[in-house]
Amino acid sequence: MFFNLRSLKNFDWIVIIITLLLFAIGIAIIYSTTYGMTGGSKEAIQQGIFGIVGVLAFFLVAFFDYRSFRGTSSILYFITILLLAVVFFTGVTTMGATRWINIGGFQFQPSEFAKLFMIIAMAKYFSEHAEDMHNFKRIVISGIYFAIPTFLVILQPDLGTALVFIVIWISMLAVSRIKLKHFLVLVIGALLLLPIGWATMHDYQKKRIFALVDPASDPQGAGYNVTQAQIAIGSGQIFGRGLGHGSQSQLNFIPEKHTDFIFAALAEEMGFLGSAIVISLFAVLIFRGITIAAKSRDYFGMYLSTGIVAMLAFHVFLNIGMNLGIAPVAGIPLPLISLGGSSVVVTFVLIGILESIHIHHKKIDF
Repeated sequence: MFFNLRSLKNFDWIVIIITLLLFAIGIAIIYSTTYGMTGGSKEAIQQGIFGIVGVLAFFLVAFFDYRSFRGTSSILYFITILLLAVVFFTGVTTMGATRWINIGGFQFQPSEFAKLFMIIAMAKYFSEHAEDMHNFKRIVISGIYFAIPTFLVILQPDLGTALVFIVIWISMLAVSRIKLKHFLVLVIGALLLLPIGWATMHDYQKKRIFALVDPASDPQGAGYNVTQAQIAIGSGQIFGRGLGHGSQSQLNFIPEKHTDFIFAALAEEMGFLGSAIVISLFAVLIFRGITIAAKSRDYFGMYLSTGIVAMLAFHVFLNIGMNLGIAPVAGIPLPLISLGGSSVVVTFVLIGILESIHIHHKKIDF
């Protein structure tokens, strides 16, 4: 059955409840940190609207059989390349990066949708060749597929999304029939390419790497963001200063406090306890995703859920890590919490696909 409302009885309600809780926490922090910026709640309302769209998309996708995406994978891959290419001609440049497209006053970030489309396209490829991924030729071809959009986002420049693409590819390789010697060849090849990658990085990206090692070496430059984020996290102590009462966030010491560094604002206002709750919710969501991948009835569902879980886990690790100063600043949003319409809608869709995979691993009773 392509679409069946009776599948509602087989929902993983823990997944949707956690998703909505995380989104609600995000709305609260966005409202708290942006109220003084605009004299109102514009950003929170905007995020709420995208959230409604995301929830509708979640249920729409969850009710449909995820296997229907197999037939659209080639089209979605082509759309990914097209959107990422269009950015260079009509894209909006903000803070030195060209990542957004403006259509009728509405901005969206193609790279966020590219993550969704790439997961579907790569899952289709890996599932079709699941029995012969021990063949190095298949690994090389999969690498070419992922390398094209990765190269395009690097040019924007968007190193964070490029890393997400790499993580998605590696995660699918990890659960495939890849031979150990082939995996070692990839690792050695990646190490050999590191000097080339370093040489092609922008100066500000290199400074972020140096700031990771020693933020105090440039406290007013590359190390400023991390230093202020760490101060905010520490000042939250156990129970936090309360929504709207975080000195670091309310006085604008934290840069991008409603997007990239929203975790620092959250930790300051909700404290260690609130931060621990958020991290625990993400941990349970990721664990449920791993369980869904393990129980999937087919290769396509297994690779889809693997890519989704890997993407979500990497986003959480990198965003919180850069707030804590244990990962480089890469402009990666915290799923469902950071301000960003494209990210919110795509995350709801991805979790909807996970729900669809969970529903269809069971026999639906009529």
